[in-house]
Amino acid sequence: MSPTHLKELTIEEVAQHNKEGDLWVVIDAKVYDLSRFSHLHPGGPDVLLAGSVAGKDATAAFFGLHRHEVLLRPQYARLQIGTIRDQEEHIKPPEPGAISHVPYAEPTWLSPGFHSPYYNDNHRRFHHAVRAFFMKELYPEALRCEENGKRISQEMVDKLSNLNFLAMRLGPGKYLKGLTLMGGIVKPEEFDYFHELILNTELARFGTRGFVDGLLNGGVIALPPIFNYGTPELQEQYVPDILAGKKYIALAITEAFAGSDVAGVQTTAVREGDGWVITGTKKWITNGTFADYFTTLCQTDSGPTVILVPRSSTVSTKPVKTSYSATAGTAYVTFSATRVPLSHTLGAVGQGLRVILSNFNHERWMVVGTSLGAQRFVVEECLKWTNQRMAFGKPLNAQPVIRARLALMIERVEACQSWVENITHQMNHMTYAEQSDKLAGPIALLKQFVSRSGRETAEDATQIFGGRGITAGGMGKVIENFHRTSPFDAILAGAEDVLGDLGVRQAIRKMPKNARL
Repeated sequence: MSPTHLKELTIEEVAQHNKEGDLWVVIDAKVYDLSRFSHLHPGGPDVLLAGSVAGKDATAAFFGLHRHEVLLRPQYARLQIGTIRDQEEHIKPPEPGAISHVPYAEPTWLSPGFHSPYYNDNHRRFHHAVRAFFMKELYPEALRCEENGKRISQEMVDKLSNLNFLAMRLGPGKYLKGLTLMGGIVKPEEFDYFHELILNTELARFGTRGFVDGLLNGGVIALPPIFNYGTPELQEQYVPDILAGKKYIALAITEAFAGSDVAGVQTTAVREGDGWVITGTKKWITNGTFADYFTTLCQTDSGPTVILVPRSSTVSTKPVKTSYSATAGTAYVTFSATRVPLSHTLGAVGQGLRVILSNFNHERWMVVGTSLGAQRFVVEECLKWTNQRMAFGKPLNAQPVIRARLALMIERVEACQSWVENITHQMNHMTYAEQSDKLAGPIALLKQFVSRSGRETAEDATQIFGGRGITAGGMGKVIENFHRTSPFDAILAGAEDVLGDLGVRQAIRKMPKNARL
């Protein structure tokens, strides 16, 4: 019913409609006619005919079982027939771009009354525009793709490309020159790693982990080697269409034979005339099912080498079923004597590990950013739930054990935020070479810390939500998705144990020779 046709009713009038076939309820000052809907209710009509619901203000009962977004769906919103006289709606959907006022739901730089040395007014305008676009345009797409497993639509890719989304996710660099970023809110020369961090944290706030990787993550991790090691001709040939969302690219390193042992890859590239003949397989390749190009690590007579391989009749892909949504495009890739020109070599022959290892810093930092955004969203979900869920006659947050879990979750996310911002600040003041030299160890340790924090928070959140935390959909859908998929952050871009060891080895290498107790 349109707002102009809504009736103004009293509680007493609603109370007269409390039986099967004539059933009204009040939810947050709005009156809904559920007479014909009651038999369609997933829990059956008896739930709605209960004495505490039928003809009554069922606001508390509703929010104990459902998310607010249920009321916004067209099929349910149209059941509203009126409002309660002299009462106002209190629970409203957030405006696109709005900041949450739930404590710890936002980092301090976005919280009223708090300050940060890292962010300026441009970052705040950029954040508002990004969140508004994501909430209005991207969120519905994320939910659809996460559910049906299909890749992101070309229509959405085109919208993102108009904002130069993929180019911004590569961080500050010469490739931004001349581009209009986020509708002109930030100039290319002003764009820094904190702008990129905003993108990474915001896109993870949907509770759709598979979609996060399906959102052109292949380009984020496969394009830097082309920018840093490809010839100008190669860049001109391939990069524009990828940045424009017309073509897609994936990073093809991991194999069934070699994961963290990058140097152990068995895919070979044999020199024949003026080209390479590539034979082998790659596994767990993000965006691989729909990629047009593959930045591929191969073994040659001179050692590991990175080569850009276009999809052809001798390149085949098939999906790999993992514990997150197929929308990520995770693939098993087969190269069957695939011929590629020598000009597609990225960096020097035999120096592939240098190309790949220098690329890992940005990839790991990106994973850290998305994990951080997801963790903070989980904290917000838990704070909301424990405030509205009634147990033993009190809100759930009246229980000391629940408050103890919330305290640990908050402590972890705030510690992660501080470390991430410190590293991001260093990145803003270092060259690419300096980052490779100084930040490989710290970023490795940071990623280990953040991913472990994420899995601990996933366990706490699941205990707080109980059965809802292991149920896909409904009140605990964000928690279920995060609990199921948080291990991806611990594996992708380097397993936790390997990264912890790397960080310490880097520190040992830099120990002063005269250091003594």
